[in-house]
Amino acid sequence: MDYLDRKGRVFDIQRYSIHDGPGIRTIVFLKGCVLRCRWCCNPESQEYAIQTMKVQGEDKVIGRDVTVREMIDQVEKDRPYYYRSGGGMTLSGGECLCQPEFARDLLRAAKERGINTAIESMACAPYERIEMILPYLDLYLMDIKHTNPAKHKEFTGRSNELMLENARKTALSGQTKLVIRVPVIPTFNDTVEEIQGIASFAATLPGVEKIHLLPYHRLGQDKYDGLGREYRMKGILPPTAEHMETLKKAVHAVCNLDCQIGG
Repeated sequence: MDYLDRKGRVFDIQRYSIHDGPGIRTIVFLKGCVLRCRWCCNPESQEYAIQTMKVQGEDKVIGRDVTVREMIDQVEKDRPYYYRSGGGMTLSGGECLCQPEFARDLLRAAKERGINTAIESMACAPYERIEMILPYLDLYLMDIKHTNPAKHKEFTGRSNELMLENARKTALSGQTKLVIRVPVIPTFNDTVEEIQGIASFAATLPGVEKIHLLPYHRLGQDKYDGLGREYRMKGILPPTAEHMETLKKAVHAVCNLDCQIGG
């Protein structure tokens, strides 16, 4: 089979994004995730199955099957923006490593066309899946949410040992640029001590120079109603700008990583 004919399941494409990698990006969102983070802003990504979600009172089908060829043709339409800004294609989700062959082949197609590649991922998969994509990956934006396995499992449904191990293996491989990203979630990981714990771990990873602190927001809350699900973070307010600055200073107190708020 020609690798361009491989099929995968996506649920959204976001064009002209200035987040999730350098320059102007086209972000392809893949269906499926192994975590169930309480604050997830894309709950429609979690199930691999194609779903129906109420959006402004209307039924909307979430998820469609596409080939690598179809997807890369769409991505290529934004090439002028990549050229001028140093941008490219980013795979997100869900967890794009839940569809490892499709993710690998989509990244390969981009690289063969001279398009910069990135993924936004929790690294919650066997390392063999990460190894598959590294030859075609310019930037790995890796979420690290907590250093405490029990608290990680309480809020996401899974322990964190595999992810921390994969972060180390990816860094040691030297095959891609690795940036650590931390969703800052009140009641979960927004204390100085917890953020410093993550930063201290990130600072031990060879080649890692940057850590991004991403403040919690409630933009996905309506999606839970649309899916008939309970939003478990009701009443939790986003961290203030002052608190985020405090956490940024806390990172600088324990390591030399370049720390930025947002990403």
